[in-house]
Amino acid sequence: MANVNQPSGLSPVGYSTGSTWNGQSRRYCIPSSDSNAYAIGDPVTLAGSADANGVPTITLATAGTANVIAGVIVGTGGIAYGGMSANPSNLDSLVIPATKTKAYYVDVADDPYIEFQIQDDASATLAATDISSNYNLVAGTNNGYVSGWQLAANSSNTGATRQVQILRLAQVPNNTIGQYAKWIVRIVNHQFAAGTAGV
Repeated sequence: MANVNQPSGLSPVGYSTGSTWNGQSRRYCIPSSDSNAYAIGDPVTLAGSADANGVPTITLATAGTANVIAGVIVGTGGIAYGGMSANPSNLDSLVIPATKTKAYYVDVADDPYIEFQIQDDASATLAATDISSNYNLVAGTNNGYVSGWQLAANSSNTGATRQVQILRLAQVPNNTIGQYAKWIVRIVNHQFAAGTAGV
């Protein structure tokens, strides 16, 4: 049976220590001046500033070699630190629009030791021998609920400036090695850790 083509960005599944992901994340701010749309599963990078309460700002990561990633959005609709009250329209947000009238606060899984599940884009047919190699991501439009980002299957390399490393095939039902497979990866070119060459 062929793998289902159903991208959903990067989903945290565990840590490199073998522990299950515990839901731990950090709050970040997407300023109203940002022109990107966002969804759960999108990779992000630091924007180099903060809001008035000192919450760091982020922007959407850029797919491709040498582009760093700080983490992955795992929750939308949060509020800022500092006692600000919740905005109901912000709390109900499943996705964040490209055109914004306010800042949005999101939860980001930013630990460099988190492992993620992601689907490949079938631009090449990956095999068992591709495990341990490094790859880039490819951006995709969200479906109104979750991210459309995928693994760029045709970007295999051992370079430490690639964005992720394939660790293994995701051991989930109806998933086999081949096009649109779901893989377990770690972020190699992480903003909070040094890059590592693939094998």
